Amino acid sequence: MNRLFGSAPKGPKPNLNSAIGNIDARISSVDVKIASINAELQTYQGKMAKMREGPGKSALKQKALKVLQRRKQYEAQRDQLQSQVWNMEQAQTLQDNLSGVMTTVDAMKTTQKELRKQYGKVDLDKIERMQDEMADLLDVGNEIQETLSRGYEVPEDVDEAELDAELEMLGAEMEMEGAGALEAGGVPDFMRDEVPDFIDEPPESSSKVQEVAR
Repeated sequence: MNRLFGSAPKGPKPNLNSAIGNIDARISSVDVKIASINAELQTYQGKMAKMREGPGKSALKQKALKVLQRRKQYEAQRDQLQSQVWNMEQAQTLQDNLSGVMTTVDAMKTTQKELRKQYGKVDLDKIERMQDEMADLLDVGNEIQETLSRGYEVPEDVDEAELDAELEMLGAEMEMEGAGALEAGGVPDFMRDEVPDFIDEPPESSSKVQEVAR
């Protein structure tokens, strides 16, 4: 039959979450039975409290003891189921942690590949050369700025007293030249040897000027 119609489809494989859910359902069922037994024991206990000692009370006590023994069995079963749930929860936590670790490792591998691709395109030697060229250009720019900002005023190391003395000497020389020019006929020394182009005739001497005045 399986060859003609094929095998029955397989259901999903059980996992820890589904197994934990099934055991939790069994624990809930056991808790319900234990609650029912506790109610039955309370009934027996109430009846025995009202009865006198005798065969009837002894028989009722035997029934209560059997019910109590059954409750102990259910409690032991519940404890076993709870232990199984605890172990599976621990395994589930470990599986989740491993899954998170694998996801992190995969992400790190992908990032490492991308970084290798990106940094593989970077030429460190080229970057160093560019840095050196930039440093040289900055040095040249600083030199240009220093050259353009250079002042043309009198150097600060020149003594003002020396300048005053030199100026007085120039004034004295000019006064002496002026006095000598008046004595020589009123023409300064710098006009005595050379006559400018715009003067047609040289200046007359003081003697001729005095004769014309007479």
